[in-house]
Amino acid sequence: ETPFTIGKALTLWESEKPRVAILTSGSVTHNALLASRALATQGIESIVVSFTTIKPLDTSALSAIAGKVSRVVTVEEHQVMGGFGSAVAEYLSENHHVQILRLGLQDEFGQSGEPDELIAHYKLDAVGIAEAVRTFIQ
Repeated sequence: ETPFTIGKALTLWESEKPRVAILTSGSVTHNALLASRALATQGIESIVVSFTTIKPLDTSALSAIAGKVSRVVTVEEHQVMGGFGSAVAEYLSENHHVQILRLGLQDEFGQSGEPDELIAHYKLDAVGIAEAVRTFIQ
């Protein structure tokens, strides 16, 4: 029942006074929501936005987000170079003054294993995302 429109991002959560935006694509979206909930218990408010398509990228949503926060974290279960994080970083760096952290595989070959084990290994689970966001905003 989640709405889907090609080229349109979907805001899944927005705190009253967000300090950071967590932008996600794909199956790690649920982990980003769980991380946001954990961060809220520590007083770190956020926005979580799902980008169901990367091409076309919803640049109007990115501009709106950049108007609300000064830090953006992208989360993807993919290489960060040439993926979702790169597309977001390219747009934001040319159009807005925000700091960006890209979570995903950092220019390395992927491992073999169970999906949950791999997500934890690459720190793309809720705990890893929350830890990275905490470190990034401090």
